[in-house]
Amino acid sequence: MNGIDVIKEDILLDCSGLLCPMPIVKTAKAIKEMQTGQILKMISTDAGSPPDIAAWSRQTGNELLLSTEDGGKFVFFLKKS
Repeated sequence: MNGIDVIKEDILLDCSGLLCPMPIVKTAKAIKEMQTGQILKMISTDAGSPPDIAAWSRQTGNELLLSTEDGGKFVFFLKKS
């Protein structure tokens, strides 16, 4: 059992096939519409997403709970703060 199985997301955002900056743009929009404490699971195929999401998380204060790669897909769990 890995971390992905433990964290239950409130919203799933699939950004597969989108290139920078769209995964960040869509993530920011989704987080804005969520309640504090809710969890967003974002999936991206853009290799630039891990550093982008990490930086965005630091800048916005939204917590990056988990960042993982699964067969060419990058999976992020973000908690709205």
